[in-house]
Amino acid sequence: MSGDEKQGADGGGGAAKGGRAAQLKHTGLRHGWTTGACATAATTAAYTALLTGEFPDPVTITLPKGQTPAFALAAEELTGDSAMAGIVKDAGDDPDVTHGALVRATVRLLPAGSGVVFRAGPGVGTITRPGLPLPVGEPAVNPVPRQMMRDHVAEVAARHGGTGDVEITVSVDNGEEIARSTWNPRLGILGGLSILGTTGIVVPYSCSAWIDSIRRGVDVARAAGRTHVAGCTGSTSERTVVAEYALPEDALLDMGDFAGAVLKYVRRHPVERLTICGGFAKLSKLAAGHLDLHSARSQVDKGFLAELARRGGADEALAGEVARANTGLAALQLCAAAGVPLGDLVATAARDEALSVLRGAPVAVDVICVDRAGVVVGRSGVR
Repeated sequence: MSGDEKQGADGGGGAAKGGRAAQLKHTGLRHGWTTGACATAATTAAYTALLTGEFPDPVTITLPKGQTPAFALAAEELTGDSAMAGIVKDAGDDPDVTHGALVRATVRLLPAGSGVVFRAGPGVGTITRPGLPLPVGEPAVNPVPRQMMRDHVAEVAARHGGTGDVEITVSVDNGEEIARSTWNPRLGILGGLSILGTTGIVVPYSCSAWIDSIRRGVDVARAAGRTHVAGCTGSTSERTVVAEYALPEDALLDMGDFAGAVLKYVRRHPVERLTICGGFAKLSKLAAGHLDLHSARSQVDKGFLAELARRGGADEALAGEVARANTGLAALQLCAAAGVPLGDLVATAARDEALSVLRGAPVAVDVICVDRAGVVVGRSGVR
């Protein structure tokens, strides 16, 4: 059980608590660990073995929110100036295609001053198109997992007298085959999977359990007298909303992909104000009329974004570039460079779609779009 879960809903006769932590506990589903957490654990074990001659097993890491899970090693090998450790990914009760995959990290010592260098091993993809959070040519190891690995390399180096200058090659057994069941090939991530995760924790996915938890969150907020609640797509957008409005925990709804569930329940059980906050790409789906934002059931419509860009002053050349963009982020960047406020246009369209679902319920709505770092890239007015 994660630290978030332990801080969740009441365990008996106490008053019910709301917010993200309570929602997670209320689902009754078991959490898992991201590929990024597994790669960090494998890296920590391998580098420790390089400096000490022994693999820690289990190996404990610290996640971005402070949890300290321990991972058993499924593979280990120490040869000269390199070491390899492998972790089997446990996705908990989430039907994740990478559940059970063996994530390996091979760590090789580099000359002092080299820093930490990342390589894509077998089963890990390489970025071949712009519009993703890493440059073309880089291994598909996302920014947060990279930082986790850097931090743990530094900790191991400080503890055991290393320099922290290493090459980390991340690989996933059968990763190229598994990646065919993901959107990676369409996004131009070729050769395997992405190493993902912003919190290190896989939130278990269950439509009925998650929607029930959203309803419970609304009920708790109303019972506490909250007049302003926020539906957030994840922890990054939740932090943004707290920074913007200083909302208490029980006013925060972990909406995930279920925008429709929030809107339909708030329509029947109104609050004075609802803020919807999430990643630009996800909220562009809401703007286009999708109420389920999961990648398996809705996709970013670049043609729709191109039409919004035209309304914001884009010429036909720019609109064409937006329509052909690899990702929503790429479309946003193109428009930002041209001074077209695509983020604001998406936020406003998403707000208007939300209002149409609310069908005149006495709820004022605003929408905030953020990037992966939580920087606000678009917002609507309150209406």
